[in-house]
Amino acid sequence: MLGSVTATAAAWPAIDKMHYLLGQCVGPDDAYLAQRGLRTLAVRLARHQESALKVAQWFEQQPEVERVLYPALPSDPGHALWKRDFTGASGLLAVVFKPVNMQKVAALTDGLKLFGIGASWGGFESLVSPVRATRTATKLDPTRPILRFHIGLEDTGDLIADLRAGLDRMH
Repeated sequence: MLGSVTATAAAWPAIDKMHYLLGQCVGPDDAYLAQRGLRTLAVRLARHQESALKVAQWFEQQPEVERVLYPALPSDPGHALWKRDFTGASGLLAVVFKPVNMQKVAALTDGLKLFGIGASWGGFESLVSPVRATRTATKLDPTRPILRFHIGLEDTGDLIADLRAGLDRMH
């Protein structure tokens, strides 16, 4: 991941000093890979959004699911703000399950074939990670199991079939 820092003239000396002390710089290979990735970014993000919306809509229909957190869904509490302020969504969503013990949630995640376990949301592959609701902008029951998904570029039908098999393992 690459980024930039924007600062006022007064704040810049402290940022510049920290940059020097940490030795942060971008190597030529990293710069090349970032530049190469930018050329296909719009196409990839469109696919992430399209696939994530399909998966989110599918999850909403599952009896094991209490709530799907994805701003592009009309049922999401932040949908109106999202629609006002954004033109697209990412592949990142969260699923809040109805009460179930964590061993059953582990049965779902441990057998997934197309989802890696991880939190590197910037890649092209689908990932899943259990999370705990400790502080939220909306009311969430911290005792409910939550899985966070990054929906990648794989075929949506294949992803949903993998998730369906995972929900079956919960039972």
